[in-house]
Parts: sequence; structure tokens; C-alpha cells
Amino acid sequence: MNSNFFATKSKSAAIVCFLAGLLAACSQNDPNTDASAVTSAQTGAQQQGAQTIAYTTIQWIDLLPQEDLDALMNPPEYLDEIEDGSEEDMLSSQFMLAMAQASDDRYMQALTSTRIKPEFDNQNIRIPGFIVPLEFGEQLVVKRFFLVPFFGACIHVPPPPPNQIIYGIFEKGLKLQALHEPVWVTGTLKTSLTEKAVATSAYTIEVAEIEIYTE
Repeated sequence: MNSNFFATKSKSAAIVCFLAGLLAACSQNDPNTDASAVTSAQTGAQQQGAQTIAYTTIQWIDLLPQEDLDALMNPPEYLDEIEDGSEEDMLSSQFMLAMAQASDDRYMQALTSTRIKPEFDNQNIRIPGFIVPLEFGEQLVVKRFFLVPFFGACIHVPPPPPNQIIYGIFEKGLKLQALHEPVWVTGTLKTSLTEKAVATSAYTIEVAEIEIYTE
């Protein structure tokens, strides 16, 4: 997805609508794991406790405090004046995070918000997303990563708000096939802050299972 969550009102609405539609579809359709695409590490994780623990499928917007969600859904009018793809748009993308840190604007503050919903602490959840690798084990197996709601986040475009990034801990490791492939991540969610060079996350998940996303 090439839309920038943070540049204009139309882009913000498009991303949120995309997530709502995607995750609503996910909740109605249980994805089938492609056995040929899942590594042995994944298979081992799937055969353990995941079937004996109840996991709740959640949407990304569920992790946003209502105040932050309201702010992101109602960006200031001046952003409407910036034309997509224009020089101003590119400059806006480059300086958006710096502006957010120094601004009293609620929309700008929401872009870097570390506010969490405490009721999700220690909850067993299942959520789809894209993996941004952070640490590799032997044979390039991913053991630490950021889970983000759309492809390219933290790589090609500014990162989402910290409360829309989940730091993943997967001791068994995952041999990632491709960055652009969405996955289901199942595990225990924690409301703990993690700061890395590429981004900051307000949530952490201790991963029990990772599956290729299919509808």
C-alpha cells in the first residue's frame, strides 16, 4: 500500500478504512495455513499450546485509545491543502514526526502516541500484520521483529504511531519468506514500551505461533 497514514486527511481515512475492512474480513474467515510455506519452526509452534489456549482475534484500531483514534480520524484542515505527490507532500512526510514531537496539535501528538489500552496487558490475542525484522538467529531466522498494520511501515514510509506497532518476541524463530506477505501472529500481548532505531512500539507480543495470512 502506497498511501501515507500521516500526510493528508484522505490518506488517514483510507488507511483506517483499509484496516477496518481487512480485519473485519479476518474475523469472519478463519485463514488456512499454507503448509508448504510454513517453516518447521512455525509448525512446531503450531503443534504446542495454541490449541489449548483461547486467543481473541483483534483489530489494529482496538489498540488505539479513543482519544488517539478520534484525533487520527479528524486531521487538521491544513493537511487537505497539500496535494498528493507534491513537493510539499514529500516535505510533509519527512518532517511529520519532528513536528509531532514539538506540536500541541492533538492530531500531531497522536502520530507519536505511546498511550496504550491497559486492558490488553497479558491478553492472549491473534492479529494480522506485516513483519519488519529486527534480529536474526542462525540461518537468518527472525526472532525479534516489529509487527505493523501495513506493508512498508518503518521502511519506505514514516512509522505508524507506537501504539500501532507491536514488538514481537519469537524464540523459536521464523524463516521469513517475503516482507510483503501478511501473517497471522498469535501470542500474549504486553503493554510494554520498546525503542529501536527504526521505530518505537507501545506493545509487545510473546509469540506462540505465526501463520501465513490467507482468507
